[in-house]
Amino acid sequence: MRGAPLGRAVCVYKLMQKFADEAIIEVSSGNGGNGCVAFRREKYVPLGGPSGGDGGRGGDVVFEVRRNLRTLAHLRYKQVFKAENGRDGEGSQKYGRHGEDVIVPVPPGTIIKDADTGELIRDFGKDEGRFVFLKGGNGGWGNVHFKSSTNQAPRKALPGQKGETRRLKVELQVMADIGFVGFPNAGKSSLLDRFTNARPKIAPYPFTTKIPNLGILNIDDRDIILADIPGLIEGASSGAGLGIRFLKHISRTAGLAFLIDLSDEKYLEAFDILKGELEAFSNDLVQKKRIIVGTKLDLEGTQDRLEELRQRYPKETVLGISVFTGQGLTELSHAFAQMVTDMDGGGQ
Repeated sequence: MRGAPLGRAVCVYKLMQKFADEAIIEVSSGNGGNGCVAFRREKYVPLGGPSGGDGGRGGDVVFEVRRNLRTLAHLRYKQVFKAENGRDGEGSQKYGRHGEDVIVPVPPGTIIKDADTGELIRDFGKDEGRFVFLKGGNGGWGNVHFKSSTNQAPRKALPGQKGETRRLKVELQVMADIGFVGFPNAGKSSLLDRFTNARPKIAPYPFTTKIPNLGILNIDDRDIILADIPGLIEGASSGAGLGIRFLKHISRTAGLAFLIDLSDEKYLEAFDILKGELEAFSNDLVQKKRIIVGTKLDLEGTQDRLEELRQRYPKETVLGISVFTGQGLTELSHAFAQMVTDMDGGGQ
């Protein structure tokens, strides 16, 4: 039995590695090729002029959004991205070949920052598919450019410009419309499973969810992306538990659903505790549109507790559901759709 906690810790670590929502990478654009010093040497042209070609341009560093990617795990295995250098120029005015660009694929919702200063470089939160971050160095001029009336045989050429190298912090914020917030075992994964085909792991013990799960709810001819993040516990904003790490993944959502387990003895305190943890993490989260969802209405005594919850928070929208019987799910799905519609219309 002593080995059980270690085994669970290793399992969590592997899941976190697989999910991979942060990575440090180094990117470099290519150097430009050098210009060439050369002269025409042809039969019957003993004093041919300069014929050195220009060097090729170095390759660029390009970020591309790939919608088939869901994590940054690929950046854990390849952390250095270098574009190809341009080729040197040659005689007979042959220009050097341009270097190939290096492509860094990222999933939607990726944020790129300078790893040393924290400066925001790019936010792929919108439909942006391609971003040229570092341009390759220009190729140097060959001596053909330096011929003049006073210098018919220049022996001057320019070196190619150097590329740039930067260290970057790449972060992922999952793109979703509605984020589920709640204590472990509050029924978030069960609700996601009922509404979508996400098929998250579900079991009657805390911390079943170790990574964010996404699912799509189709309602009123519209797809709504739902996100279930690991359960919060009191003290999460100070580092306790798993959920605080993933709160950034609900920062882009149109609204939040606070799931309250009505069978838990702390059901009346849960909303205030959860809201306090979110506020400690980011005040923007508690300003979002929200719904309080009382879960497990199929259990004895929970209907009365739902009414007590409504009385305690008269200014909040409080709905009750049972994933087991389906009670309240239609009303909740339409409430989710209304939240997203309000957001699209300019509401907070």
